[in-house]
Amino acid sequence: MKTQYALALAVVTGFGLGAAAVQGLHAQAKPPAFVVSEIDVTNQDAFIKEFSPIAQKALADAGAKTVARGGKVAALYGTAPKGRIVINRFDSLDQAVAAFTSPAYKDARLIGDKYATFRIFAVEGLPQ
Repeated sequence: MKTQYALALAVVTGFGLGAAAVQGLHAQAKPPAFVVSEIDVTNQDAFIKEFSPIAQKALADAGAKTVARGGKVAALYGTAPKGRIVINRFDSLDQAVAAFTSPAYKDARLIGDKYATFRIFAVEGLPQ
């Protein structure tokens, strides 16, 4: 009889611990974030040589995964952006904000601001 109670207690305890672990994992999962940059470049050569490598390294070190950079743009409704488009993916909106407010990226922007104007915004994606 004691064996049955011990077994029942073990099963209930295991179920409770499993449920708590699953709940904890769901609470930790944050939706990804995407940062869209519209860049109007005024000096292409200097922008590519001086700004791009530093900015790309700063963002990659902060967890960015580049989804699109430059390339063709098709206007579906309204006018297409005039300049260059870059889209970066981050694991969370907090990580995206931290990357673009980091000292390394701010230092890169001091160079980039000489050669381009920027419009940058982040949007939280759907949970995966």
